[in-house]
Amino acid sequence: MTVLRLGYVPLIDAAPLIVAQELGFAAEEGLTLDLIRLGAWAQARDMLGAGLIDAAHMLVPMPVAQALGLGPALPPMDLVMVLSQGGQAVAVNRDLEHRLRAAGHGFAFDDARAAGTALRAVVAGRLRVGVPFHFSTQAELMRHWLTACGFAPADLDLITVPPPLMADAMARGDVDAFCVGEPWASFAVERGLAALLLPGTAIWAAPPEKGLVLLRDVADRQPAETGALMRAVWRAGRWLDDPDHRGTAAEILSRGACLDLPPELAERGLTGRMAISARGELREAPRFITFNAGAASFPWKSLAALFARGMAGRHGLDPDAAMDRAAPHFRTDLYRRHLRPAGTPLPGASMRVEGALAEDRSVAAERGGMTLRADGFFDGFTFDPAAPASGD
Repeated sequence: MTVLRLGYVPLIDAAPLIVAQELGFAAEEGLTLDLIRLGAWAQARDMLGAGLIDAAHMLVPMPVAQALGLGPALPPMDLVMVLSQGGQAVAVNRDLEHRLRAAGHGFAFDDARAAGTALRAVVAGRLRVGVPFHFSTQAELMRHWLTACGFAPADLDLITVPPPLMADAMARGDVDAFCVGEPWASFAVERGLAALLLPGTAIWAAPPEKGLVLLRDVADRQPAETGALMRAVWRAGRWLDDPDHRGTAAEILSRGACLDLPPELAERGLTGRMAISARGELREAPRFITFNAGAASFPWKSLAALFARGMAGRHGLDPDAAMDRAAPHFRTDLYRRHLRPAGTPLPGASMRVEGALAEDRSVAAERGGMTLRADGFFDGFTFDPAAPASGD
């Protein structure tokens, strides 16, 4: 058996890595995964860059930031597949919850426009929002949603907090609201600190959350190990997408070495059956998290370009050059090469218009057809990577 060291942060979206090892998908590929629990996203990036781990569970925008020179000087990092879409929840503290209820907001948990407009109406002054990292899908979701609902960028303070510490940050009064991956939003609800306002999928129907990231040199020079790891993780993701397996997955993830929390907390995000407040109110969030279905694991180069364009605008970089630099770090070539033997449905293209699908769509694939998951934004936003950004 080849032993690979993989770093992960304890969240339900680490499930493909953990399940790959625990249920034997890795062993079928001749691998043993030595899973290293990490405390923060910068640690995952830095350990990967130093060669202390072979691959990392990482926020999807992080390799883009590295490609644009917005992180420390480390060897090139590539995202070889997406591990999960969704899995995040937006929460507000009890004070904002009371203000929203007094104003008549019903916490429906599915209407991003109504929730954002209601929040804008009750917030006086700046809104401090906890996110797990500056370069994260959560940060992108919060900027997009809140500015579309009337907040000016100057009204927002995005404060980075490691996911397991998000509830503590709210308890101390460091943040008024947060967007974090499960189970840490539910953990704050259980502590009586927060109410859940939205799932991330209410803002963007298919937000790419975590990816499997390797050093480029390793991914290219060790094709056998890279392919074996990708196939094991892809098969684990396919297993996880069966609703009948989510309860078992929650039991596995809740163990002390991973989340070290009651299984019912892990199960909420995995099933989309969410307790949103200390009152015990329940909401259903279909497709709260997806691992493989609907091409969820495909590393579209257009996603790299989308994140790069936003970062370029905030950091004074040329947007077209940023998109060109970022796209090669999402390795559709490796995804096709290594997952084709597993029978993975493969799109014919590597870029698309992001946000264009209001509903699931059947499309042509390399072999036969496949279904792409709906990926629309709540406000109708779309991103065409072929449109020049400089002339906006």
